[in-house]
Amino acid sequence: MGSRLPSTAAMVRFCQKLNRVKTLEDDLMETSLKRCLSTLDLTLLGVGGMVGSGLYVLTGTVAKEIAGPAVVISFLIAGIASLLAALCYAEFGARVPKTGSAYMFTYVSVGEVWAFLIGWNVILEYMIGGAAVARAWSGYLDSMFDHKIKNFTETHVGTWNVQFLAHYPDFLAAGILLIATAFITFGVRVSSWLNHIFAAVSMGIILFILIFGFILAEPKNWGAEYGGFAPFGFSGIMAGTATCFYAFVGFDVIAASSEEARNPQKSIPIATAVSLGVATGAYILVSIVLTLMVPWSTLIPDSALSDAFYRRGYSWAGFIVAAGSICAMNTVLLSNLFSLPRIVYAMAEDGLFFECFSKVNPTTKVPVIGIVVFGFLMAVLALIFDLEALVQFLSIGTLLAYTFVAASIIVLRFQQEKTEPSHPLEPEPSPPPHDGEVTSEKIAGEEMKEYESFSDKLQLVETAKKAKDRREIGQLKAAFEPYLKFLSDCYPGEVVTIAVVTMMVSAICLCSVLVFGTSHLHLPTWSYYLLVAIFLIGYLISLFLISVHEQQTKTTLFQVPLVPLIPALSILLNTYLMLKLNYMTWVRFSIWLALGLMVYFGYGIWHSKENLREPKSHGVTARYVVFPSSSLEETVQQIQPNQQDTMGRAEIVEEEAVKR
Repeated sequence: MGSRLPSTAAMVRFCQKLNRVKTLEDDLMETSLKRCLSTLDLTLLGVGGMVGSGLYVLTGTVAKEIAGPAVVISFLIAGIASLLAALCYAEFGARVPKTGSAYMFTYVSVGEVWAFLIGWNVILEYMIGGAAVARAWSGYLDSMFDHKIKNFTETHVGTWNVQFLAHYPDFLAAGILLIATAFITFGVRVSSWLNHIFAAVSMGIILFILIFGFILAEPKNWGAEYGGFAPFGFSGIMAGTATCFYAFVGFDVIAASSEEARNPQKSIPIATAVSLGVATGAYILVSIVLTLMVPWSTLIPDSALSDAFYRRGYSWAGFIVAAGSICAMNTVLLSNLFSLPRIVYAMAEDGLFFECFSKVNPTTKVPVIGIVVFGFLMAVLALIFDLEALVQFLSIGTLLAYTFVAASIIVLRFQQEKTEPSHPLEPEPSPPPHDGEVTSEKIAGEEMKEYESFSDKLQLVETAKKAKDRREIGQLKAAFEPYLKFLSDCYPGEVVTIAVVTMMVSAICLCSVLVFGTSHLHLPTWSYYLLVAIFLIGYLISLFLISVHEQQTKTTLFQVPLVPLIPALSILLNTYLMLKLNYMTWVRFSIWLALGLMVYFGYGIWHSKENLREPKSHGVTARYVVFPSSSLEETVQQIQPNQQDTMGRAEIVEEEAVKR
């Protein structure tokens, strides 16, 4: 028995290490980076990050192979799901203006190991995103020259016949990434101005595509002759939605840039909303134009838009579209190369990743080592991997990050409020007691010995009753206490944390049954509906238990509306879309997670700055006192249990309280 206790204590300490949260600095605006980005800069960064290869390549790929003309619906659902996630990002970006995006948000609210895994997946997201855009950029440029570059490479270099690898090495894609990497190292202002130029040209050409495309539209291309509007059914629409998430990952660059924003509390929510609205509208309208110009089954995924104009006899328009696609993809390349080193920088600053990546160039104020190393790795991915395999792999990391950020918002909202504006996520410490002031801590501590007279004890009981009625953040609302009295004894926020975990488990189980219940599991009809009902009830009960607790409401910063409903819907939708991705994506994703855990347990957990902090000793004190509602006798007994006349005085106290 004695040997079990130390091992249990060691396991508890180990779990505490894994779930420790980041301690924020006194001044959140202090940074070694340069705060120089305006709201317009952030908005154009977000638009540039979203309106790129997804618009010029993904629309054709999803329309031909997954959803048909219903790709319009896929982009609409993906845009709505991204909006739910974007609201969560916007609140976190305003409250914690630090670089790191989803990694930082998870670290300050959920725990270290989860933050590392999210950061590890965001790294993969940006690496694959940059490589995929470079491949698409190369394909469009090659189409402008009648595929001469591709033919030359296949003839003089050779081809590969390996699954998931490209048919031939794309030296052009790797080269453009290396050039973009060089520009990013010059500093944030250079990157921002390049993004402004490319984004302006791209938006102008999108307007040209929409106007000229609607003139050439033929409604018969959505008719029964070509399979109708949704030839792959609802399943195809949702599978297309999961892939279309690739198009909207760019708004993450806004949160990743918050440490370089002049006024992050104001500019990040505005930039996120505007850029996501512009991108969603552009994707939906371009999808409509593309599938109405030519039959969806004849699209060429690598250069769908420019090829559509070529086939309608307007080769000059196709050339303009190809040039616009290159400008748009340049903005995405800059966005990915801009954000990725900053995520790595944030992890290295916290000690969870290798220290060399936390070094900032004193002249340009950017993490040059991270930019060069990960720019080179992106170039290698673009050189050898196939575009479609890259896109599939990208979506799962994005959806997982969205899910954790949504869960973090719920946990954050039901934590204790901060004391100072510089610590937006720290619990509010109890104020020191003043002379003559009666607090619940005095009731639980040694201070209650000061009250010797019966009148003072009576006043103490009444004050304690009033303290009980004051609801702290994370405590059960007074209106629900008569019905859910058993929840009143829990610490503030404890029930919410358990309910969030239960909600996520219920969402995974519910979506698994919906996606695989009839196709892979071959469940009987009655058991299918029974399982759906059970897991749906579990999800709704968790949502209800969260909503009956007090949450933070008074703040001048942006907040997600309808919490916990909107984050809960985001969790459910993201989970469903993740399960719609093919199994090989999950296999590759699991391998990447395993590598991340090796890095964390081999390096991060030991070098974490939180691990180096001195552990604080805590005495055994009550955080707050819960007074039973059965009678006030027990309250007086707790005040002076050794007095022989306690019971008699308790009766007097109770009678006096009833009279009042």
